[in-house]
Amino acid sequence: MKPKQQILTFLSRRPSASGGELRAHLKLSRQALNLHLRGLLADHKIVKSGMTRGASYMLANRAAQPVTLSRSLATKDCDEDRVWTEVEARLQLKRLLRSNGLLILRYAFTEMLNNAIDHSQSDRCMVRIVVGPTFVSFEIRDYGIGVFHSVASKFHLPDEEAALIELMKGKTTTMPQAHTGEGIFFTSRVGDTFSLKSHRIQIEWSRAKDDVFVSQPRFTRGTLVQFSVQRNTRQALEDVFGEFAPQEYDFQFQKTNVLVKLLQPDYVSRSEARRLVANLEKFREIVFDFRDVRSVGQGFADEVFRVFANRNPGIVLRPENTNPAVMAMIRHVSRGAPNGNQAQ
Repeated sequence: MKPKQQILTFLSRRPSASGGELRAHLKLSRQALNLHLRGLLADHKIVKSGMTRGASYMLANRAAQPVTLSRSLATKDCDEDRVWTEVEARLQLKRLLRSNGLLILRYAFTEMLNNAIDHSQSDRCMVRIVVGPTFVSFEIRDYGIGVFHSVASKFHLPDEEAALIELMKGKTTTMPQAHTGEGIFFTSRVGDTFSLKSHRIQIEWSRAKDDVFVSQPRFTRGTLVQFSVQRNTRQALEDVFGEFAPQEYDFQFQKTNVLVKLLQPDYVSRSEARRLVANLEKFREIVFDFRDVRSVGQGFADEVFRVFANRNPGIVLRPENTNPAVMAMIRHVSRGAPNGNQAQ
């Protein structure tokens, strides 16, 4: 029996159990047990009460039932802050969440609702907020043109997959006169789970799994946003902003992280590289995360780490999570890049 199933079986025989009791029963290290517990918590199969050494765990179906608030909103003249104030009061969120968790939830909810109001071209949207025993989540659904279609049309991109890549970079907005394009980028990083689903594309962020996933579900009209945060989260909004808008950049959003694997595990051509670095000249530091990328061709690597680097000598490029083959290719081509961008 796998460890996660052993945990569920053990908890089915008692009201709750501490971490110490679970470790003794499963004969697992603290680190190994915590890995399995985080997965079960993320899947909402168990719930946690208490903190650190005093924490206990129980099956989710034995905890108090979630409280749900749903609203249908006309987007015309809708004010996201006013909607949030009503939600906060009716669900007593100030009492249920720590101040840092409340700030995270308010930021994510108002940013995503404002997107539906300003960008979706939908007359109405649905909001649904769920307060569970260990988490608070929300869904915002509009029936407009779709987030990826909107970006693809505005920037004359070849398809919605290209729009997905642009959104992931940050600073991408169809209304630059009124928006900075930061909302989706930061919202995806402040919660425990976040997903965007539109037409035939769904992208999901998971803090527990420390990863991002892209899938092709059944066609969805408009855009569906889903977000959740643990009620006892220790995450702080200012820490996330500090990572990408640090003091060294005058607290401006000048650093981004590009997850290279999003659409494919292997990259060969210069055209793929140009697609990856398009519009990245607006940043001062770019982290290219190569996790799960198996290989890159000489043309791809040269276009990113020499051609783009030479064209933008003031931008620092940082490859991360590279396998030996990818790193060797990056080092090979970056010898002709500006000193700050020579891969180590």
